[in-house]
Amino acid sequence: MENRLMAELGEPTSESGDPSLRAALEAVLLVVDEPVAEITLAQVLERPTNEIAVTLRDLAREYTADGRGFDLREVAGGWRFYTRAECAALVERFVRDGQQARLTQAALETLSVVAYRQPVSRAKVAAIRGVNSDGVMRTLAARGLVEEAGTEPEGQAVLYRTTSYFLERLGLRDLDELPALAPFLPDDVENLEEQPK
Repeated sequence: MENRLMAELGEPTSESGDPSLRAALEAVLLVVDEPVAEITLAQVLERPTNEIAVTLRDLAREYTADGRGFDLREVAGGWRFYTRAECAALVERFVRDGQQARLTQAALETLSVVAYRQPVSRAKVAAIRGVNSDGVMRTLAARGLVEEAGTEPEGQAVLYRTTSYFLERLGLRDLDELPALAPFLPDDVENLEEQPK
């Protein structure tokens, strides 16, 4: 009876001395540097995927309810620990102390074009921005935010798309969670793109 109650409460070890599923998930997720899929966790921990999924969601709810300084999020097709938003400034001050390189305005503009128009060629990005974006695209690719996505059938230009790392950094599950652009665009946006430079 006591062992069953301990298991239901999520005690750290089982009868055999092995860690509980909750403890095992926390330990694995603590050391990952990118989101891990439920199926991967199920394989590593040798447990059914649905049991992993339920436990992850329970842990995420528990961390939120307890007001912990971190939370467990499902992003980019997997799960990972993140600093809770209200603690971000403190962590940023501790980790960076103002030394982390931020994206330039040009990089942010280029990344936005790729995110919303992907797959897109460098020429199309340059046409939309009105300036050559080759160097910026190389920087974004080097940082792992964009990647090649094949070539255009007619001109054979290399196409680019955002990466799962992009989704992870923005805390998105998929591109459908990007905010809508329509409220920020002029009414005649189609005509603007067709006008010669």
